Amino acid sequence: MADFTVVGGGIAGLVVARRLAASGAGVVLVEASDRLGGTVARHEVAGIALDAGAESFAVRGGIVAALLAELGLDGDIVEPRPGPAWLQPAAGPAVPLPATALLGIPADPLAADVVRVVGAEAAQRAIALDALPVSPLPDDARLGALVRERFGAEVLDRLVAPVVHGVHSQHPDDVPVARAHPGLAAAYVDGGSLAGAVSRLRAAAPPGSAVAGLRGGVHRLVPALADDLARRGVDVRLGARVDDVSTLPGAVVIAAPGLASPSQPGRRIDLITLVVEQDELDAAPRGSGLLVAQGAPVAARALTHATAKWEWLREVAGGRHVLRLSYDDVPADPVETARRDAEVLLGVALPVVVDAAQVTWNRPAAASVTDRSVVGETVAGSGLAGIIAQAERAADALLGR
Repeated sequence: MADFTVVGGGIAGLVVARRLAASGAGVVLVEASDRLGGTVARHEVAGIALDAGAESFAVRGGIVAALLAELGLDGDIVEPRPGPAWLQPAAGPAVPLPATALLGIPADPLAADVVRVVGAEAAQRAIALDALPVSPLPDDARLGALVRERFGAEVLDRLVAPVVHGVHSQHPDDVPVARAHPGLAAAYVDGGSLAGAVSRLRAAAPPGSAVAGLRGGVHRLVPALADDLARRGVDVRLGARVDDVSTLPGAVVIAAPGLASPSQPGRRIDLITLVVEQDELDAAPRGSGLLVAQGAPVAARALTHATAKWEWLREVAGGRHVLRLSYDDVPADPVETARRDAEVLLGVALPVVVDAAQVTWNRPAAASVTDRSVVGETVAGSGLAGIIAQAERAADALLGR
């Protein structure tokens, strides 16, 4: 008889099952599909093994790096190549993102690279608003409301919203402050302003990139976890759909978004990957890629120039370039739309598309199940660091009972 049954074989389900099994508990993991990993997946485009979902992770807290070390993959952790990300405003040419910002929230609204995006009038308004007295934030405070109150709608719409959407696939109005950054609320009160909070958090952050990746792709995490579960005796069952969790043995942990939020519609995201040949891209004209403001003359919400971002991928691609474009609404002609959008965003003609692939993901709504243990994106939000940390906390809580 199993002590625990984990329903769902995404990263959260794999991590919580691993932690429970490491304590000596008997664990069954059931997954409805024929593979593990959820949105951390692999696909091949033009013969290149690529991430079909997440291709990086936040280094804050060292959560992901610690797990990779336990799995023997820490030697393959890589930082992105140096260079700024860019922003495509609603109007005008693309510009580099401000250097001293947190999720697009500037430490100094009057900095030249901020004014270039939001305008001098909006920057002055942000200074005036942020000089007002500060009150502690409620537990359910949303990032959008905070930025709008302290910096104004222009800074929110023109700068913060594109960055937050690129990171969380949500508008800042839908992202809790605590999820955006766990230390932001306290730093805001202690610093006496939103700009002061960003300055404090950036000063306290370790040097180096805020994100990292894995040589060969983040998807390598999935087989490493699967192998570790097998060594620990976890009974993994693929193609096992669960309709009634009450029939499952042991304590049940829900790691399946469809069970955690059964009545809430998710958010569809389409990722289109292009492999192109164009020597002009060797210079990485838009750095590692661009985030796109609402109202810009393209349908894409973001573009990652993956071969400019990751040195290992540049070497593997052999002179070709890998571009990843994300969409909230699937275009009628996905590949041609992505090619045209990439030309606009990068400012480079792309006449030769070697190969392309489209992947559709559903980002789930917040969990509505409250009487059972739930792990994963429905409670932790997007991002591997937050998902892994929450799954490990949930395992500790279950074992503590």
